[in-house]
Amino acid sequence: MRNDNRAESAAPGDRLVRAGGIVFIVGAVATLVTVAPLFLGTTPFPTYMFGLSMLMAVGFLMAGAGVLRSVAAGRRQARASEEAR
Repeated sequence: MRNDNRAESAAPGDRLVRAGGIVFIVGAVATLVTVAPLFLGTTPFPTYMFGLSMLMAVGFLMAGAGVLRSVAAGRRQARASEEAR
């Protein structure tokens, strides 16, 4: 039977992956907002908007770190069960 309680079934990197996804989405929206004036012919946004666009890369790296953390925890768990035999 599967446990649907998220607090107990969360893997070690799950929160980092979720946070990375949110940061990535914020960066993607900032990128769209920054690029839109180029196509619409209006005045460009201030320079800090280009900095906010970098959040896409930061979010991607955060999510990747969460995946690697989850993989490492899975390997540790597999080694521990292998040693228990």
